[in-house]
Amino acid sequence: MSAWYKPRTETVVALGGLVLVWQFASYFFPPFLFPPVPAIAQKFFAIFIDAESLANAGATAGRIFAGLAGSFLLGVVIAFVMGRSERSYRYLFPLLNFIQGIPALSWVVIAIIWFKGTEPRIFFIMVTTTVSAFSFQILDAYRSMSKELFEMTLSFRPGRRDLFRVLILPTIVPGMLTAWKVNLGNASRVVVVAELVGATGGIGYQLLQQQQLFDMAGALAWTLMLVAFVLVVQQVIIRLERWLLAYRPTAERSA
Repeated sequence: MSAWYKPRTETVVALGGLVLVWQFASYFFPPFLFPPVPAIAQKFFAIFIDAESLANAGATAGRIFAGLAGSFLLGVVIAFVMGRSERSYRYLFPLLNFIQGIPALSWVVIAIIWFKGTEPRIFFIMVTTTVSAFSFQILDAYRSMSKELFEMTLSFRPGRRDLFRVLILPTIVPGMLTAWKVNLGNASRVVVVAELVGATGGIGYQLLQQQQLFDMAGALAWTLMLVAFVLVVQQVIIRLERWLLAYRPTAERSA
């Protein structure tokens, strides 16, 4: 695999087939249902040369990062509290399960009632919809720590700081990175819903504008913009994961 990302042949064929089918359908349906692929591409690239469009895309990216960062920090605290105290685990686990079961749209309604500003609303929605996943993933990573390895490390009488740096942190980092990759996709869907009903800027707001204009090409262009953002950030996380976990043996290295 290349230093950045080398798509598999199957991926190229599958996506290329989808593009061809869409273009073929555009010959038989009106543009507001199936716009031609060149029209979608023109709208997509136009986003990059318009300052206002870039500002809307940047607003959505900022909201995703801010919400995930807040949720991650809260999830780390909750996971460590649950991992260190069985009593806390018995109280917090069902609470997190309950929160996880609440639909994102319900959180949108609650946020609109509770908060005045757009940014506090979206931040609240992002945190509440992703904190459970962060907590559970990090908790699972923490509990997967080898008991034998833990006892062997304690035999060297390390301080708390050394114990965390040498044993606990390397154990939970893979789970943290996996949680980020999973929650990134969830957050991108949630933020669009939040922006659709309560924002005056961002990708969700732009999608609402395209819907009111019956501009399918514009709607697909903004959708592709969000997809591209998620894919790029996921690749950054994957590269970071490889760098941080380079010490671990892999099938390729052992072959």
